[in-house]
Amino acid sequence: MSSLIPTLRYAARRRWTTSRRLADCASSGRVAQFVSRPTTTCPAAQRRCTATTSSTPKPPILPAEAIVEDSQPEIYRPPTTGLLARVPSSWVPYGELIRLDKPAGTYYLYFPCLFGTLLAAPYATPLASPFTVLYTSSLFFAGAIIMRGAGCTINDLWDRNLDPHVTRTRLRPIARGAISVQQAIAFLGAQLLAGLAVLLQFPSQCFFYATPSLLLVALYPLAKRVTNYPQFVLGLTFSWGAFLGFPALSVDLLADTPALISAACLYGSCIAWTLVYDMIYAFQDIRDDPKAGIKSIALAQQANAKNFLMAASAVQVGLLVGAGASLGVGPVYYFLTCGGAAATLDYMIREVNLESVEDCAEWFRKGAWITGGAISVGLFVEYLVQYFDLFGDQSRKREAMKA
Repeated sequence: MSSLIPTLRYAARRRWTTSRRLADCASSGRVAQFVSRPTTTCPAAQRRCTATTSSTPKPPILPAEAIVEDSQPEIYRPPTTGLLARVPSSWVPYGELIRLDKPAGTYYLYFPCLFGTLLAAPYATPLASPFTVLYTSSLFFAGAIIMRGAGCTINDLWDRNLDPHVTRTRLRPIARGAISVQQAIAFLGAQLLAGLAVLLQFPSQCFFYATPSLLLVALYPLAKRVTNYPQFVLGLTFSWGAFLGFPALSVDLLADTPALISAACLYGSCIAWTLVYDMIYAFQDIRDDPKAGIKSIALAQQANAKNFLMAASAVQVGLLVGAGASLGVGPVYYFLTCGGAAATLDYMIREVNLESVEDCAEWFRKGAWITGGAISVGLFVEYLVQYFDLFGDQSRKREAMKA
């Protein structure tokens, strides 16, 4: 037995050396062949050595590119699909800055404008025509694209020292140095001028209603540094369009109390909606935000997240009811608009997995269409019912509201 020990040691040392040389060659891309010299041992010892070691399988040798450390930072790669893959490469950082490849935020900014327009359309004097509703809604969509981009530019300027510490934002153009601060400020000026050009296409009173929202756009990035509920400030900002639909159709809110109450309820409803969808969005960064010093409603309400989401949704639906009741809407509004909002919100909150980054991102995107779409369809059908006077009581209701 003692004579076998040196033999086993020698055989094990040769196998280790050969495996090490093979791994080195594989990692460097070379192909090599090794011919081992025969071991000078007796046949019996060789058979015993083989029997002892052959039962232990050798671990596979992986190529170097298959071994990736978890701590290795992600490398920026230009987009290869979508709209940004079709524009000149020098435009790509600016497209990424305004989130042109992530349009969900634009939809969330647009929907309150659309809600206000559709809610005000049957109340306007004269009752707004379908062409007027379509034209006004199109202007709002153009404005949403521009002003959402401007808001993203302002946000990234404020967060240029925070974004590198959050996994989801570390490769944003300003954070990674693709756009300088000076270039971003100049680009922001161009965006604001474009937004002003769109705003001037509306009735003149819209200018005075829209201007205060710029202060909220500038202040939102600061909120995440000082409060656990920055989503409320975002709601104040993104929901402002709920007010603008009325003056866009020449309904003076300051001179019309029912319209003012309706617009205020719609505004509050959209704020509650923002708390819902942006809380789901914030769960994507719940691990990185504390390290970066960022506050969020997801962190504040992590222990009872779904109960909070349900409560905010109930507030949203309740205020939708108030927005319609102040204008004397019909049963179609309550069934489709309010009922549709309640059903889609309940479904989303029950289905979303708040522990999954991918699931939160997916439901954030889908929420714009399922809830925003349900409310919009309900409002549009209510508008058509009143426009064509399908129930035969439109004139009476309008006279009663004016009185």
